[in-house]
This record gives sequence, structure tokens and C-alpha cells, in this order.
Amino acid sequence: MAVITIIGSGMMGSAMAFPARENGHEVRLVGSPLDHEIIDVCKKTNRHIKFDHDFPEGVKFYYIEDVKEAIEGADAIVCGVSSFGVDWFGENMLPIIPDDVPILSITKGLINTEDGRLITYPEYWKRFTETKKCINAVGGPCISFDLTWHDHTVVSFCGEDMEVLARLREYFSTDYYHISITKDVVGVESAVALKNGYALGVALTVGLQDRRTNGDTKMRYNCQAAVFGQALRELTKILDFQGANTLDNQVVFTGDLYVTVYGGRTRQVGILLGKGLDIDEAKAELKGVTLESLVIIERVARAVKYNAEKGILDPKDFPLLLHIYDIIIDKKPVDLPWNDFTYEG
Repeated sequence: MAVITIIGSGMMGSAMAFPARENGHEVRLVGSPLDHEIIDVCKKTNRHIKFDHDFPEGVKFYYIEDVKEAIEGADAIVCGVSSFGVDWFGENMLPIIPDDVPILSITKGLINTEDGRLITYPEYWKRFTETKKCINAVGGPCISFDLTWHDHTVVSFCGEDMEVLARLREYFSTDYYHISITKDVVGVESAVALKNGYALGVALTVGLQDRRTNGDTKMRYNCQAAVFGQALRELTKILDFQGANTLDNQVVFTGDLYVTVYGGRTRQVGILLGKGLDIDEAKAELKGVTLESLVIIERVARAVKYNAEKGILDPKDFPLLLHIYDIIIDKKPVDLPWNDFTYEG
């Protein structure tokens, strides 16, 4: 039996407790400084406030003040914070995690550097510690709620050491949670981060349809499919730029884009923007909802713009990304550049 400590009790971090505990491991779920209410409820009911069924029997719950106790003796640490907690995790958690304990991050996102690069969170976290931490990550199509219901899920664990990845896979792999392992951290992490931004683009069309048809609830799919395809085209250009354009990473992106379009927070904000709300109005409508998609759009678009100025990238290859950027940063109205999605050749 291994000891698995999960730091961050949001929905996905908490969902990871299910396969780990059902495999017979000791699972310790630690709330972040913002998660006291969640841990209160978990301790009282053995249920997350966003789930409609209980945790597996035996999961242990900790407040952040007890994190050192929760880390002691752990065989693996899961970073379950959102992208807004990346610096907090690096500054406060990495220094107290022993170097020989592997970390598995479910946090999705990229950092754009001043020199126009896009770096993954595992690479970014290296800046917070002088010692070498074994930081791995999870990518692939997975909605937390579906995972807790044992819906068949296929994901990728990525990291620098295949032996460590194999051990992590053993901890979490079940008859419903199926895990590939790869050393392509840049490719997997870029794919799963980018799907958040592009899922918002697909969701714009749902809001546009609603506005055009005055609320006709009949769904039409041509426009969604068109934007979905354009998202994949732009994704391949970014993966080329990252040196990670493989079929495996395109599959990770496409699957993750699919589940994000059809469920979750990004869909909600995209629909509201498509209906005609500006980004401030959409945020107000979704008060309290974490919108990581907005962060990744801004960061990737800034990197694209920087490299376009240097002649490294062509902005004409990214009409969807740059239009979404204009919508959320400059509050321009939604007016998808359909003709820019066509090609000759």
C-alpha cells in the first residue's frame, strides 16, 4: 500500500482520490488555503460539496495548516491546485516536499516568458527550488465528475523518468482509469492547456446561435464543427513551434477539447460571450467560477504576437486564437472570421 497525498481539494484533485483509494492506497486530501469549507464538509459527510456521492471509505481529510503531517511518509504527491495557485504551490509546497517523493500535477496551463517562449508548469516550478524535484503531470480528456462515476477515462502521465511514471500509473490505474506514460512533457502539457482556450472558441458558436435564433433550443452543429477543426489546425502550428507536433499530442488535444466543449466552466463563458455579453459581464454572471481558459488565451496569444513580430510565426495562422484574445482583452464583439478558416491548396 502506498500513501498518496493530494494538495488542493478542487474537483479534479478530489476526483483523483477515487482511483487511488479504490486501489487500496492510503489517500490524504489536503485543502488549499481557499478550501476550508470544502474540507469541513468532507470531514462531516465524506463527500465533496460539488459531488453527489461519497468518497471511497477511508479517505483522510486535512486542512492546509496540517499539510506537513499529510506529507509525512507520502509515496507520491498530487498537485491539485488550479492555475491560479501555481505560484502558491511553488513557493509554499515545493520546499517542504522531500526530493525523493514524485509529484503528479493535474494543473493545466502554460507560462509565456519575456523572450516569447511557452513553458510548462513542471519547468516553471524548477525555479522555486534549488534541488531537483521529480515533477510529472496528467493530460487528456477527463471531467472530474465523470471520473468519480467510473466512466472509462484515458489519460497520459508525462515526466522525465519512465520508471517513476510506471510507478505512478500503478498507483492510479484501474479498470476504468486507463493511463499512457510518456516523456513528452512539453507536448502533453501544451495540448491540454491549449484546449481550454480553444474550447471557449467553439462555445462562442453556441451563444451566437442562441442570439441569432432568439433562444431556439434546437442545436446546430456545422459552425461548432468548423471552429473545432480550426482549433486543431492552429494547435498543430503551436505544437510545431513547441517542437512537439505528434499524432499522440493531437489526440490528447482533440479528446480534451471535446469534453471541455460539452461540459464545464469554459463552455459557460463562451456561450455568454457569444450571446453578446462582454468579458466583464460574463465574469459577473459566473461569479465564483474559476476561468483558467482566459489565462491560457492571453498567455499563448501574447507569445504568438511576440514571435510574429520576430518573423518566427505568421499571425495569419492563428485567426481564431487572436480573435478570442481580442474578445477577452479588448472587449471586441464576437465576429468569428469565418473566411480566414478556409484555405487553398
